[in-house]
Amino acid sequence: MSEEKKMQGKRVLVTGSGTGIGKGIAEAFAEEGAAVAFHYSRSSAGAEAAVEEIRKAGGKAEAFQADFADVDQVISMGKKAIDFLGGIDILINNAGLTTNIPIEKATPEQWDKIFHINVRGMYFMSQTALKYMAEQKSGAIINITSVHAFRAIKDHTVYASTKAAIVGFTRTLAIEVAAKGIRVNAIAPGMVVVDNYYKNMPDFDVEKEVRDNIPIGIAATPKDMANICIFLASEAGRYIVGQTIVADGGQNACVPFGAGSQESLGFTWGKEYTPWL
Repeated sequence: MSEEKKMQGKRVLVTGSGTGIGKGIAEAFAEEGAAVAFHYSRSSAGAEAAVEEIRKAGGKAEAFQADFADVDQVISMGKKAIDFLGGIDILINNAGLTTNIPIEKATPEQWDKIFHINVRGMYFMSQTALKYMAEQKSGAIINITSVHAFRAIKDHTVYASTKAAIVGFTRTLAIEVAAKGIRVNAIAPGMVVVDNYYKNMPDFDVEKEVRDNIPIGIAATPKDMANICIFLASEAGRYIVGQTIVADGGQNACVPFGAGSQESLGFTWGKEYTPWL
């Protein structure tokens, strides 16, 4: 007898799931039997390809577009996705952008854009989903933050501030809605190898990065983050509330030495989707 799928019958919305970590999370939930709504901001190719594969396998999936810098689009997309799903059991707040700006060059417009996408969009996406979850008195929200909330890298003041805000938002929202049967937690990934690494760093050496910086000696994949999401959303994680799980192969446990903290990256994350950089 085959093992019952862990997410059978669950209705899941994963924001920022056209590529990378979000796409891997959405696909994993579908593999475990969930109906899944994908969200993308610019290119539909990745989300639509995943939807097609899920449908071929007999699953239920659809892709929805929204610019997370526009809160009206976020709310509208959320309602459309939830209507498609017939309700919502699990929200994975993954949508966000990564960029590095020296503080002396950051502008108010850049600061607003990054915060609107990374924090405000997540906030009002959660608000939208909570209206449905509160009615059924159950649900799980999992926010994707980053190790940047806990560890510093030069030129990341704006980005790291958004990720730290997500940790505080997660903890406080969890207490606010726990009595309604809704659990809220977060995951702070370390280095997860996705296509964007190679877009920004064509010569990126995964083996060297792992050898130099990851104590456990392996690089994470989107599936590693998906496995944690599935655990947190399942009955197995029912007693975990308001926590941020750091999943970084041990990086956050290390005390770094050397002059690396004073070095700039030498490139700018996000040029392809933030023209103002």
